[in-house]
Amino acid sequence: MVSDVTNGFWQTIRRSRYVPAARYAVAIASIGALAGCQDSGGLSSNNRAYQPIPADVVALMQEKDTDSHAPILIRAFKKEAELEVWKLDHHGSYVHLKTYPMCRWSGQLGPKTREGDRQVPEGFYTITPGQMNPNSAYYLSFNVGYPNAYDKAHSFTGGAIMVHGICSSAGCFSMTDEQIAEIYAITREAFGGGQRAIQMQSLPFRMTAANLAKHRFDPNIKFWKTLKEGSDQFEVSKQETRVSVCNKQYVFGETPASGASLDPAGACPPMQSDPELKARVAEKQHRDDAEVAEYVAKGVKPVKIVYADGGQHPTFTAQYRQASRPEALAQGPVEIPIDEKGRAIPVAVAAAPSIAPAVAAAPVATQVAKVIPGKSVPTVAAATSLVAKSGPAEKAPADTAAFAAPEPKASPSVAQSFFDRVLGKASAPAVDQGADDKPQASLDKSSGVPASYTALATSGR
Repeated sequence: MVSDVTNGFWQTIRRSRYVPAARYAVAIASIGALAGCQDSGGLSSNNRAYQPIPADVVALMQEKDTDSHAPILIRAFKKEAELEVWKLDHHGSYVHLKTYPMCRWSGQLGPKTREGDRQVPEGFYTITPGQMNPNSAYYLSFNVGYPNAYDKAHSFTGGAIMVHGICSSAGCFSMTDEQIAEIYAITREAFGGGQRAIQMQSLPFRMTAANLAKHRFDPNIKFWKTLKEGSDQFEVSKQETRVSVCNKQYVFGETPASGASLDPAGACPPMQSDPELKARVAEKQHRDDAEVAEYVAKGVKPVKIVYADGGQHPTFTAQYRQASRPEALAQGPVEIPIDEKGRAIPVAVAAAPSIAPAVAAAPVATQVAKVIPGKSVPTVAAATSLVAKSGPAEKAPADTAAFAAPEPKASPSVAQSFFDRVLGKASAPAVDQGADDKPQASLDKSSGVPASYTALATSGR
């Protein structure tokens, strides 16, 4: 959706990036409407938003033949709990800069469809300068752009989905304060360099053959295979994926032959694409399909992974009690065997561990439910019903010391490349709550989990 604009713009700016007026003119024009959603108070009072990119990251950029003002692209993988930042190098291709372990995400694998469902969105999203929030209640944040055109075409509801700090999630991509400070600075400098829109690819998991074989009968697999098409185009070309929506479906790498605009809910007109890129993507998909078939032949069983409420990267398991909803993290995900129609196969599930101090202070690894023919799924002590009970909106955990970054001192003006040099003394966006926009379902305090694992096994989420 923004690939040609971003890449073409950067090729022009790269030839004149040492001329400030040329570098910032487009960025200024693209955020002219920002003032309408701001509160009072100047940006210059918030030192967090002005922190420079760490020196080791700047050095890493130089090693990869790029710089702080080059465009970026973000990729997130829920199951692996990882967020990647990619940078456009001086040859015009995106290179992987750094992977950040995700401190917390909530919900289940699958798209976000309604307000308050705690789901972290899946799809292709666009981040613009106006979505940056230096006044976030969750240290720093930026809005990912949910709902996008696809979501709106399906009447999905909700909003205020952020990448933010404090390790607390109710539908957001939550990092530590130190991580979000670094990611925010990288993003800010890319906008300061002239990038007008950043693509964020949010995927349920890395689109490997092993994952696709395991999830081949999941109710969401059709949607996930569509997302894989867009992911494959990026991985093959190392260019930002061209994203469109028509007939309520994502369309990748294609544009209307007539040049007309697309109606996300209307029928798709005749489309045209790059035949070389199309052939390369088809070749990759053929290889992946063959590898999936090999895994199936080796006996990899289809499953649906069910979480008490999302997860976090193993890097943080020793500190999981200081993240949001530690009870849910302690349960660990469960792999429910499913049949070819996505229905749960009757199983017995091992009891979830207690989160008492006597137990290892880290969530258990994924539990695998074993098939016991003729027996129904027993009730797990901490998982009695998947009907979530309505509760108040989630607040940041009381003790977040393990994930908090020290309050920065005022940085020199050279670090204020985006807000001061591009926006001048404009006001900051209003303080966000760092979470989905409405009250979320809460845990059943009597059991520690809002619902049984198996009730979600056949849901399309």
